[in-house]
Amino acid sequence: MKIPVEASAAIQANMASGGDGDDDGRVVVAPMDDHNTKLVAHTHPPDWVNPKPSCRYNLVVIGAGTAGLIVAAGAAGLGAKVALIERHLMGGDCLNYGCVPSKALIRCAKAMADVRNAHALGVHVPEGARVDFAQVMERMRRIRAGISHHDSAARFKELGVDVFLGNACFTGSDTIKVAGTTLRFARAVIATGARAAVPPIPGLAEAGYLTNETVFSLTKIPATLAVIGAGPIGCELAQVFARLGSKVHLIESENRIMPREDPDAAAIVEASMKRDGITIVCGGKAAQVRHDGETKIITLECEGTAHELRVDEILVGVGRAPNVQGMGLDTVGVEFDSRTGVKVNDYLQTTNKRIYAAGDVCFPYKFTHTADAMARIVIGNALFFGRSRTSKLTIPWCTYTDPEVAQVGLTEHEAAKQNIAIDTFRVDMNRVDRAILDSEEEGFLKIHVKKGSDKILGATLVARHAGDMISEITLAMSKGIGLGKVASVIHPYPTQAEVIKRAADAYNRTRLTPFVKKLMSKLLAWRR
Repeated sequence: MKIPVEASAAIQANMASGGDGDDDGRVVVAPMDDHNTKLVAHTHPPDWVNPKPSCRYNLVVIGAGTAGLIVAAGAAGLGAKVALIERHLMGGDCLNYGCVPSKALIRCAKAMADVRNAHALGVHVPEGARVDFAQVMERMRRIRAGISHHDSAARFKELGVDVFLGNACFTGSDTIKVAGTTLRFARAVIATGARAAVPPIPGLAEAGYLTNETVFSLTKIPATLAVIGAGPIGCELAQVFARLGSKVHLIESENRIMPREDPDAAAIVEASMKRDGITIVCGGKAAQVRHDGETKIITLECEGTAHELRVDEILVGVGRAPNVQGMGLDTVGVEFDSRTGVKVNDYLQTTNKRIYAAGDVCFPYKFTHTADAMARIVIGNALFFGRSRTSKLTIPWCTYTDPEVAQVGLTEHEAAKQNIAIDTFRVDMNRVDRAILDSEEEGFLKIHVKKGSDKILGATLVARHAGDMISEITLAMSKGIGLGKVASVIHPYPTQAEVIKRAADAYNRTRLTPFVKKLMSKLLAWRR
């Protein structure tokens, strides 16, 4: 059976509205230039012929995003007979609509910001520096296509995985139907990921809008852009488009941006975004949307007052909704709901003990690296009677604004909410030599330890390269290394990561109590 690829307006409307595509497996990619043609050839080949199924598979994996790919490759590498099913593009959100394309644009946006701020370093760029948005987007598509072979159907076939393109549906206790073919399994894994959630705003669908699944198809930058939702996706893309040339309005219903992050961290990012020219509306609700020709008009309600905002495009970034529909989960006793996704226990088993789940479809921390970690748990637990637990994971994350905000473990607010007594050690980046030399002093590190000990319970790091630095703290937490011992780690000088050593030194200074200092003084006096 050959799988068609068709960029129809009907499917694009379905995907933009938060649906999970047509039932016939057609795929939308635009514009269909050489780069996207290469992407599709790897991730949903138009001439792909589904293989003849094995008599019975050790594992059938539904969804070829990060979790599904790692489960399939890992299990096949260990000798299991594996089938992998994907209805849209292999690589999932990360490759096609998430990490890869967004970080490619973030790099270009940072370059433009550096050019505009170069005068502060004594570097005077000739007037007229501009962004070629079409070239920026073409670069993104080229990089994405170049990376896509890692996730390709052909590569996984070479790894010994039977790749099936089409819609998967459970039809019995050990059977799944895909593209008219029935697959039998000993164990199955649901790794269908999540899609962009869309708020129920009257008129939004009729006026049209973008999500992370469609925004990377743009070839012309919108002159004015409204971003609804100031979480990670909304903040990252708002800053990108502002730096690339859009007039951006960021709308958040809560009383501040990044409401799940440390308030001090959010305040620094907000100040940075305002310098980029972004208009931020917090405590605002988009009550209605209508269109006037090509213009979209948003009625905003703020503190009881309504006013209108006219923009060229609307980008929705209010979070993710798990893909749980259309798989026949009810027929095999797998509990789920449309908000939290598939119900799993600590071992990633669903309510059907033969079926597991991993990634965004079942977990609140919807990150690529979390899906990776969960996939490794599933391989051992599903195939080899392992007992690895998700509750044992130490999960960092990072929002790639400028500066970046990285977090691992508890925040101060969460510790207070759980009645956990902590000591917090804060070091501002303007005390770190390398940050000063780079003119990147904006930010801080907060490390929280259990009160009276050096056990690290969490950390928030705000810095231009926070995502690259948080792993040292994550390692210490996951391996039980106390903050006092981190001070003995030699850090190359000068690096911004010295902020971690400074925090560890601050902890060690608290151990020098007046009593200890008195004893030390007496010892030193005796040795003179």
